[in-house]
Formats: sequence, structure tokens, C-alpha cells
Amino acid sequence: MSAERTFVGKNFPDPAAFEKAVGSYEYITDSFPDNALHGAILFSDRAHARVVSIDASAAEKIPGVRVLTYQEAPTERYNSGEWFPGQDDHPDELILTGHVRHVGDRVALVVARDAQTALRARELVKVTYEDLPAIVDPVAAEDAAHLMHDDGMKSFPGRIAYGDVESAFAKAAHVAAHTISTPKIHHAAMETHALYAAPLPGGGVEVRTPCQIAYGVQYTVARALSLPFAKVRVVKMRTGGAFGGKQEVVFEPLCAWAACVMKKPVFISTTREETMLATRTRAAAVCRVSTALDEDGMILGRKFDVIVDAGAYLTGSKKVMMAMGKKVPRLYRIPALDYSGRTVRTTTTPAGACRGYGSPQSHAITEIHTDLLCKKFALDPVEFRMKNLAEPFDDDPSGASNLGNIQIRKCLEVGAEKFEWKKLAAPSGDGRFKRGAGFAVCTHGNGYYKTIYHDVASMSFRIFEDGSAVLRAGLHDLGHSLTTALAQIAGEVTGINPDRITVLEADTLAAHYDIGCQASRGIHVQGECARLCAQEAAALLCREAEKLWNVSARLEKGMLRVGAEVIEIGEAVRQIEMKNRVSIDVLVEHRPETNPASCGVHFADVTVDTLTGFVRINKYLAVHDVGTAINPEAVTGQIYGGVQMGIGMGLCEELAFDAKGKPSARNFDKYHMVNAPDMPEVEVILLDSEEDGGPFGAKSIGEIATVPPAPAIANAVNRALGTELTTLPLTPARILEALDALEQKSL
Repeated sequence: MSAERTFVGKNFPDPAAFEKAVGSYEYITDSFPDNALHGAILFSDRAHARVVSIDASAAEKIPGVRVLTYQEAPTERYNSGEWFPGQDDHPDELILTGHVRHVGDRVALVVARDAQTALRARELVKVTYEDLPAIVDPVAAEDAAHLMHDDGMKSFPGRIAYGDVESAFAKAAHVAAHTISTPKIHHAAMETHALYAAPLPGGGVEVRTPCQIAYGVQYTVARALSLPFAKVRVVKMRTGGAFGGKQEVVFEPLCAWAACVMKKPVFISTTREETMLATRTRAAAVCRVSTALDEDGMILGRKFDVIVDAGAYLTGSKKVMMAMGKKVPRLYRIPALDYSGRTVRTTTTPAGACRGYGSPQSHAITEIHTDLLCKKFALDPVEFRMKNLAEPFDDDPSGASNLGNIQIRKCLEVGAEKFEWKKLAAPSGDGRFKRGAGFAVCTHGNGYYKTIYHDVASMSFRIFEDGSAVLRAGLHDLGHSLTTALAQIAGEVTGINPDRITVLEADTLAAHYDIGCQASRGIHVQGECARLCAQEAAALLCREAEKLWNVSARLEKGMLRVGAEVIEIGEAVRQIEMKNRVSIDVLVEHRPETNPASCGVHFADVTVDTLTGFVRINKYLAVHDVGTAINPEAVTGQIYGGVQMGIGMGLCEELAFDAKGKPSARNFDKYHMVNAPDMPEVEVILLDSEEDGGPFGAKSIGEIATVPPAPAIANAVNRALGTELTTLPLTPARILEALDALEQKSL
């Protein structure tokens, strides 16, 4: 069907791609106002301590320097992961604090005329601390919670349950259980955190930030500073990568408050070390998962006991923990489920949103466990999944949205054949190098429909007098070509070339309301809003043309056919504006009523060096059901990036902390990622399975692409070595330890 379309399903490069490639594309650090003051945040070097005294006298002797401390900062607590009033996420964070709870906590802000002076002055601020016990083990964190926070919250529990789980396990022919751990990781966006704020006339403040939820920033800044929403303007800036790391509100309240105090614009930029220590991470998780099977290998029930490490503050980590559970009944048919979780706080870098929002953790847990139970009961891993995977249009037994046209079985079938699974499944190699293959299946959502959160997108579309157009929206393009895809969608409807359609991004006092770049809603929800908006504009154009010329009118190949005559769109708009006194400008608010499941299967063929513990990926295949690929090249690019991020989670990326809460990595010299020379060739297969409710049948890809790589690789390593590794990442040290344990066991 895509062959019949003009723009949808075709490759359109990001208009800024060349500028980005050569380094001439300007981000916020290239474009802040010349008169802005520079802020240097004084971060704690202690994992857990109280500030006894802070002496800024030496710093403030430098002309133009002002030190803003926690002693004068607003005392309104907030939750940085909350993006709308009434969500009631527990507030435990302050703009600045005298009770530091992780290395990198915010104690003061040094403001100066330039960055060099601010940094020099920061070195002169003397802080005396009273050290308190570090709490780094999430399993033991509840018993020490009172030492960190005085709010009486030991943990934040949550549960998803249905069916008779106890009966399922009582009648099971087979039961398997494993404990699986996933790590904290750094988002590693190329752009570190930076932003600026300026006071507005009348007592308001404007914040310019490369964020993911502009209206969420507006809400949190307004709450922290006790301002009306209408006095807080947030403008989304060009973003050099985010992956969830810029979804939560981190430095915006501090910068906004400083601008109000100083009555001048204030610019804050962070180093890589500061971004790693002081912003957000992927939440680490520890889970005991159990599965009950009948004699034929059908799932009867599953139990989960999950602990999620929020780090020093709750942030959005309880939401992440619950999101993990919500994915479980949307992949396999599970007649009875008991998912019990709790989110705990530790004296480590706060966690929060990170690409996949719980799905990478959830699927690592379920897919590693599923492979190990297949091994235990001598079940073929492909056949087991084909028996138990969800079918198209299954209802979600937990009460969430219908799965829609989920093609997970087709992904597995196509992928297993293309990957030659039957040939590669058996491990090989009897010397130093062992070879094995693995795969993992996955699913993810497309917005918030039928969750406790609202989902709405508002856009307006105007066709100008020259036939070009603008789509005004509260969008957040993070470098993933969202604005390009929406221009393609609007162009497909109107016939206007996407190059002549400008798509605007979020500005809370000028753009239309949108809940932001989250929940993989960009294409399915925002894209559908763009389609509806363009459709409404096209209908208005045709109606007004029929009034003016008194004949039928329709759009045809980028022109307007009026009766037997063909008129250029811009000419028609000019005539309608002059004679009908009507502009072709419409506003549409879209409230989705579908939230289907995107899905995919990734396969990995690996070689493990048993002498060093290093893993090499020989072959990699990613098969995805994305409905219709609006821009196939952009979709494929999202998958390449997702695989790179997922390999890192599986093999090398981990933010670890010692017993005193000190981080093991503060920069990329100690935080190991998969670089270009280590990346395998990634083959991508996209299944075309148009989905109702999305624009031209499209579904999401950006988050789900990073979900299956880690468990696929873990399963391949376990199959190659005969191990049962369940703690990610599979570092060389962990692999060698497992091999040593196997050897000792065989003696």
C-alpha cells in the first residue's frame, strides 16, 4: 500500500543532518544571550552528609560573583518526574539542599559574569560536612530509609495482579525461578545538560531548555517557585540527544530561581562528569521471577518480586517500576499474574526515565528467565515462545489497552528463518573460543491510552498564500526526525511537499498543548494528530473553494482541482482569503483511543573468548513490527542506535558505587560503551502491518529498539558457555567468574 503514497514510506533526510554532521548546527551552548550570567553548580562530593557550614566569603570577594546557597533557596519540595498536577508522585527534592544524598547533589550555585570566573569562584566556596552512612544496596535500603529522608517512606510499593496465581502454581507440572539483576546506566547523549533562564516583565520567568516535556518543566518550575503557570514560559531548544535523560526536571527550577534572584538571564552548562553524577540514570532492578508451566509447556502463571533502585530521590522511578509490570501481560499469554514491586531510595545518583522506561529491565528479566527455563525443561526456545506469545487483538488481561495488530509471532517466524536459527542454535567451539546464538522478543506501547495518565495532542495547521504550510505543535524532536516524519504525514494528506512544511516545537505560552516526548507516542499519537489536522485544513480549503467557485473541489497531486480547472494551492488560498475572508488555518485536539503494542525480535550470534571473558558479536538481526514505516531510513537509524545502547547494557555499561557511595565512573574513561569499531553489522527487517489509530497505520520504534539486545546477547553467551549468567552487564570479570564456577562444579 505504501507504494501508492507520495511521501509516506519514503526516505526523507533530516534537513539539519548535514549541519549536524559537520558540527555547524547550533545548540543552546552556542546561542545563549551575551548578557547572561554564568552559573556553576556546587555539587556535593559526599554520598550522604549534612552541611554543617558553608563559607562563600572568599568567592564573593571576586567582583560580580554571587553565591546562592540552599539556606536561601525555596523550600517547596517537588518530584522531578511529575509532569502534570494531581499525579501525586511523592515530593522529596529541593532546588538546593543542606542534606546531600548522593555524590553530585546540589548545594549551591555560583553566579558570575563568565564561566571561567564562576568556576574559579566555586573552588573558593568552603563546605564543612557531617558524614552520614551510605546506603547503596537496594535490597537493604528499606531498613535504612529513615537515615536518608524524614518523610516516613521506607519504599514505594506497587502491584499488578489478576487470575488465581496460587492455583496456577499448585497445579503446575513444571516451575522455574531465577533472580535477575539489571544495572544503572548513563544515557550518554552527546549533548550534556545545559539551559538558560531569564526574568520576564511582570514577575515571570522564561526557561529555554532542550527538554522532553516542556509543560512538565513549566509545572515543576511554577510549583518550586510558587508562580502561576501563566508566568512561566518554557521554550524547547534544539536537543543533542536525550534518551529520557532530559525528560525529568533537573536543573530548570534552579536556573529559573537564580534568574529571578539576579534579575538577569542565567546560563548553566554541565560537564560530562557533572551530567553523569548529578542528572539521571536508568534505574537498576533486582527481580525474583517464577513461572508455572503445564505438561505441554504452556504458561499457567508468573510471579515477580521486584526491587527498583530510585537513587537519592524518588523521581519517576515508581512509574518505571510499574511500567515494567505493565509490559508483562502484553507479550506472553499469562492466565494468572502477580507482579509485586517496590521502589527504594539509595545514596546514589537518582534514576528516572531512560529509553524504554522499564521495558529494557522487564524484558531482560523475562527473556533471560524464559531461556533458562527452556534449558531446564529441555524445551525448544522458539517453539516455547510460539506457543505462548500474544496473538493479534488480544485483550490485555490487566485491563490496559487491546494489543492491536501485534505481529510478534510473525517477527519470530521471519527472524528465525532469516537468521538461520536452527543452524546456529547449537553452541560450537571446543577450545578457547566458544560460539553461541540467542534471541529475545519484546513489546512496547504507543502512548498512554487506558493508563492512569491522560494523553492529548493539540496542533494547528495553516496553509500560506504561497502554498507552503506550518504545523504548530508542542513537539520535542530529540534528533530522531520526528518533525520530518510529521511533515511527511501532513504532506501526504495535502499534497504539499514536506520540504515546504515547517513543523514547530514546544513553547508553553505560544504552542498548542501536548504532554511531551514520552511513552513512545511521537508517531502513533502526535503523528495521527498531524494527519487529522492536515486533513481538516484540506477539507476547509475544499469547502471554501466550492463556495467561491460554486463547483466541486478536491486536492489532487499537490494542486486543487476546482471543477475542470486545476489551481495551484497558494493561488486558491489567496483568492479565498481575499474574497471569502477566510484563512486556511485549523486547530485539532486529538485524544487517542488506541494504544497498540509495537513488537520485535532480535537475534545475536556471539563468540566468547574464555581466556579474557570478552564477547564479540558476529551477526545481528533485528525484526520489528512498526505498522507502517513513515520514514524507513529514520526507522532503521533508530534501530541501529537502539542496538548500540542495548549491547552496552548487556555487556559493558554500568554505573557502580562502592560501599561509601562513591561512583566508580565519572567520565567515559571508566564508563565503557560500545564504540563504532565494536559494533556488529545490524540487519534490519521491518514488517508492514498497518495499525488502526495511527497515521497511515504507523506505530513506534524509538524506545523498543533498545529493549531486546541485552537479553538476546545474554542468552547467546549462556548458550555458548553453558552458563546461567543473570546479572547484567556480562563483563569479562563476571563471565570468567561463571566459567570458574562451572569448572569447580565439574571437578
